[in-house]
Amino acid sequence: MNNFPKLHNATWPGLVGKGPDSEPVIPFDSLIEMTAAAEVNGVKFDGIDVGLLEPHFDLNNPDEAKKLADKVSKYNLNVGSLVAPIWAGSAMGTAEQRKTFVEMVRKSCEFGQKLKELGVRHYGVVRIDSAAGVSDWAKDPVGNTKQIAETFREACDVAAGFGEKLAAEGEICWGAMHSWKHMVELLEMVDRPNIGFQADMSHTFLYTLGYNAPEHRILPADADLHDREAIKAALKTVTDALRPWTIDFHVAQNDGSVFGSGSHDKTGRHCQATDPNGLLDIAHDAGYWLRDENGNLTKAFKHICWDGCMFPNAVMENQQTWNDILAAMIKVREAHGWKE
Repeated sequence: MNNFPKLHNATWPGLVGKGPDSEPVIPFDSLIEMTAAAEVNGVKFDGIDVGLLEPHFDLNNPDEAKKLADKVSKYNLNVGSLVAPIWAGSAMGTAEQRKTFVEMVRKSCEFGQKLKELGVRHYGVVRIDSAAGVSDWAKDPVGNTKQIAETFREACDVAAGFGEKLAAEGEICWGAMHSWKHMVELLEMVDRPNIGFQADMSHTFLYTLGYNAPEHRILPADADLHDREAIKAALKTVTDALRPWTIDFHVAQNDGSVFGSGSHDKTGRHCQATDPNGLLDIAHDAGYWLRDENGNLTKAFKHICWDGCMFPNAVMENQQTWNDILAAMIKVREAHGWKE
């Protein structure tokens, strides 16, 4: 069996879409326990990707990285990519907001460096987005994209000092990142060696449908979303454009609809791995990101992560959910992985 890429679960689904106007946050300890308990034919998760968000984490606590390292070590897990909590600022906001944005990237990179020193983080990136809504961005597309790129450049320069790469998340709810063409334009404008793209199979599928950017849709409005050949052709267009930038990858399922809960704007709906309404062939379609145009493995990242946000707590607190996710991840690795 292949042992790369390593298989990770995400902890931010316990936070995203939760809160006072939704369901309670799921404690971090519960998420890591369920991740560690998941097992399929003797195979377990190798690690977790972590959202450095309150109440799971307090980046102002100097002991926080050590606490996390102790927890993952207890369960024989590693930490991979980190989500920087940049939403108190905005990459296209006021000077003070942009300063806050960059400062949160710095704190996240510093946290990541501590995890490396503690021996529990050997790969992964720091994930960012523009922290700006599409409607606000649309008030001045050219000027706002330039401002976001400048903020990202500053963040990249800070991250470089820690040996970190930043991955911009491809999601339709973030201004200047809400279509595949806008995303490429932004990455080219940032023009830093340590910036890349975080592909999520659910979010990037929405790029083909043109949500929030109908001028960039690939599948026509009346497309039959159960036509696998049409979906495969659309995915190929998106992945050919963004694969060269991709440095972080989320396995996910999508049914072609959008969804938001709590304070989170609508974005690509994350479906359960076994959802009969899912439009993606998870193992097959992951190959568009993990293999180049000639079918060769890119090996562009050492791990892959499952992302599934905004599920009801009853689903997320069911151990079978995580076993099913792990089973889907194993199929991806067997189809597109390698041995080291």
